[in-house]
Amino acid sequence: MSHSAEVSFIGENDSEYFRRLYDRKFNTLNPRYLLPADEDEVKRSELHHRMMQFVFQGDNYVGPVKEVLQFVTSNVYSVLDLGTGSGTWAISIADEFPRAEVIGIDLAPLQPRSVPPNCTFELCDIESGIPYPDGYFDFIHARCMHTGISDYPQLLREIARLLRPGGLVLLIEPDLIPIVDGRPVTRAPAGLGGGDWTTFWETYRNCLTRQEVDITVPQKLTDMLTSTGSFENIVKRDGNIPVGFWPKDPHSLSVGQLQWLDYDLFLPALRPMFLFHGLTENQVRSLITGAQRDLYHPVAELSTHINIVHASKRL
Repeated sequence: MSHSAEVSFIGENDSEYFRRLYDRKFNTLNPRYLLPADEDEVKRSELHHRMMQFVFQGDNYVGPVKEVLQFVTSNVYSVLDLGTGSGTWAISIADEFPRAEVIGIDLAPLQPRSVPPNCTFELCDIESGIPYPDGYFDFIHARCMHTGISDYPQLLREIARLLRPGGLVLLIEPDLIPIVDGRPVTRAPAGLGGGDWTTFWETYRNCLTRQEVDITVPQKLTDMLTSTGSFENIVKRDGNIPVGFWPKDPHSLSVGQLQWLDYDLFLPALRPMFLFHGLTENQVRSLITGAQRDLYHPVAELSTHINIVHASKRL
């Protein structure tokens, strides 16, 4: 498969790229990925991007991105955004680095048509391989990807193949275990706040496991990168992201508000997945409304844990 114009350009009729499932629109390329591909999901992708910019103190990344790109000897350097979603991150990077060739790939054509001249979007099922030659990219970014990947170590080997020696990878994966009043909770606590919230996440993890997704990937990013034997200078940064309006300092409050807005869209987005895995309409309604109650009227401080790892490909 060549990365030619017909891959990246979608005409007015995009019906072959989408399917309907329980009243939401989904990609047709990979049936394993059961999050919608529609306007609400684009909105959620953009909210998550803004939230991460707050986490990164106004930047689009952490790590030695500028240093790595400055060492590129050719006039043009190449950046790959895996699972680009709404394309917001790729567009921001293309604006920041006008010399960069920025390519965003995704399962569905959700990205805007009007983009910087150095930014391209292509359709690609990452699990089938990424159609670029060895060592093509200088920087690869992958955010919130693992819930659609059945073999994450294979994805890391593919990233290693695509990166030039000395090139940089940045991986960002939130845990799937909610934090209630500062503690990770896997089972709904009896008599404590956040019980419905915890049950919702437990159901989500069970559905992903049935789809052969390794739900422990976020906690294992460092070990997985090490196991490939291809990476060095592995740096992990992690921390808790507040959910909602409880933080006192303005910066954390902004992060919490954006994460709250993200989750407000995320809860109903899982309805098709739950129904697909055999839950009844009543069970799904109860799960979502219960989680919404804990989100809208919290009696506990909710957070999520995020894992951020960057590494260089060995020279």
